[in-house]
Amino acid sequence: MFAVSKSSSLLASKAAFRRSFAAFQQADKHTLVLVRHGESTWNLANKFTGWYDCPLSDAGHVEAAEGGKLIHEAGIKANVAFTSLQKRAIRTLWYVLEETDRMWIPVTKSWKMNERHYGGLQGLDKQETVDKYGKDQVLVWRRSYDIPPPTVDTSSEHHPSNDERYADAEWPEEFTESLATTLDRVVPFWDSDIAPELKSGKTVLITAHGNSLRALVKHLDGIDESEISDLNIPTGTPLVYELDDDLKPIPQEGAFSPLQGRYLGDQDAIRARIDGVKNQTK
Repeated sequence: MFAVSKSSSLLASKAAFRRSFAAFQQADKHTLVLVRHGESTWNLANKFTGWYDCPLSDAGHVEAAEGGKLIHEAGIKANVAFTSLQKRAIRTLWYVLEETDRMWIPVTKSWKMNERHYGGLQGLDKQETVDKYGKDQVLVWRRSYDIPPPTVDTSSEHHPSNDERYADAEWPEEFTESLATTLDRVVPFWDSDIAPELKSGKTVLITAHGNSLRALVKHLDGIDESEISDLNIPTGTPLVYELDDDLKPIPQEGAFSPLQGRYLGDQDAIRARIDGVKNQTK
């Protein structure tokens, strides 16, 4: 009887140690979940979207909900969320929060997490733009790090000064963005608003856009300017980072290089989605 009792006590002690050690390991890392919005109506129409506020497509609604289910199945519980001022990202966030039963958590919306502004290309068909200007020129506008597309002026409906949600900011008369200038707004917002939440021990969820997320992962993963042009982030697919106390990524098994975070879901299907983004102007 004594031997059995002693053995049970030892097993209980080992189990408690494992739980304690797992809790220590968990406390020693910080979880960040990134989700590009589900497919939008202008993604489907193959148009340059930028800051145009189009909704999710029918498929995008499904993608966003599926992304939320994957986060739930992974057991990830966000404590705070961030998104842009654009409905496709906000709606995606709603789906994720609903599927994970976290609709009550604090949410911060900021234009700093908006998609890159495509200037004079906004609203144009991507393939027609290729036919007009040539594939090489359009590829430079879409994927170069610091060469922006043509600007829009204040007479254009696409200039942010003509949208009430951006009334509190000052805008140049001629406006457009490259990935570099997108990074110039994303990274300070990361430093001032997002990073402190992670350092306080909270799990952070961000739903945003292809280029604002490319800017963020360039910063997190230290991706070279020459390499970032080839990086595509698929719609509706959760990308999970574990960060150390300095908020540097802890490499994840199965990560798609040069990223150190891991995508949740069917890996072959994710690669197909990435190729779909890449082929939009072919």
